[in-house]
Formats: sequence, structure tokens, C-alpha cells
Amino acid sequence: MHLAVGSEGTGLLVSVLDTASTLHLPFYGPNVINHFFCEIPAVLHLSSEDTHRAGLVIFAAGLFILLGPLSLILVSYVLILCAMLRMRSTEHRHKAFSTCSARLAVVIIFYGTIISIHMRPMAMGSAGSGKLVSICYAVINPMLKPIIYSLRNKDVKAALRRAVGQKAAARAV
Repeated sequence: MHLAVGSEGTGLLVSVLDTASTLHLPFYGPNVINHFFCEIPAVLHLSSEDTHRAGLVIFAAGLFILLGPLSLILVSYVLILCAMLRMRSTEHRHKAFSTCSARLAVVIIFYGTIISIHMRPMAMGSAGSGKLVSICYAVINPMLKPIIYSLRNKDVKAALRRAVGQKAAARAV
């Protein structure tokens, strides 16, 4: 219950901060966002006024909403790593490492791309510079999750090996 309320409350707080920091800005001229979807950094590039203060508010909110959960996730993975290193069975340790490393890779891709978009100074990039990076966290990362979780299934692994083996045999002919 506390996690759900905290998550919703944090989302509401950051939304109010983002909205309040952009509502007072004047927007004259082109009204087309050079991005795949409407994100606050892309909206700020449309303003005809200095957006330094709004950028600082967004950066501060990013510190809170991005680095807070990321630090908790990384601490939990460090604790998991310590527990894995204490395992006596090499087989169990290898299985735990393979599971955790794939999931940690997804976390790093997700948070790394979001942090690179939302926590860089406004002067460091053009309005369209974050398009490719945003695809990573909006499209590629959600696609990776089912693939990673299904590769833990022995039947899926066997089918993948058969498919790769058939393609390799077809190329050899």
C-alpha cells in the first residue's frame, strides 16, 4: 500500500512541477515538437524565452524521481550479488548470475537512457537529439523484457536453438 501511494504521489508531484514550470513560458512561433512524443525537455525547446529555470526544476525533479528508485534497485542488486557469492553450489551461482545479469541489463538500459534525456543541461542537445535515445526506453526496453524472461524457459531455449541450427544448416548449403 505504501509503495503504491508513494509511487502515485511522486508521479503527481513531478507532473505538477513539470506543468507549473512550463505553463508560465511563452510559446511563439513553431508549435511542432521535434520528438516522437510530448516530453517536457522537447516542449521546453519550443519556448521563445530562457528556459534555464524550468530546466533546473526538471533536473531537480529528475534527481528525486530517477536517482532515488535507481539507487534502491542498485542496492538491492548489490545485496543479491553478495548473497550469490556466498552460495556453495557453482551451478546455482551461475543460474542466479545469468538471471540477475539479464534483468540488471534491462534496468541499466532503461534508467541510463531516461537519465541521459531528462538530466542533461538544455544547452547540451538540440530538440531532436533525444529521439533515438527515447526509442530505447519507450520501445526497445519493453520489447527486451518478454524476450529475457522467456529465455529462462527450457522449451523456448530449445526452440531457439533448433531455429538457429536450421538457419545455419540452410546457409551451409
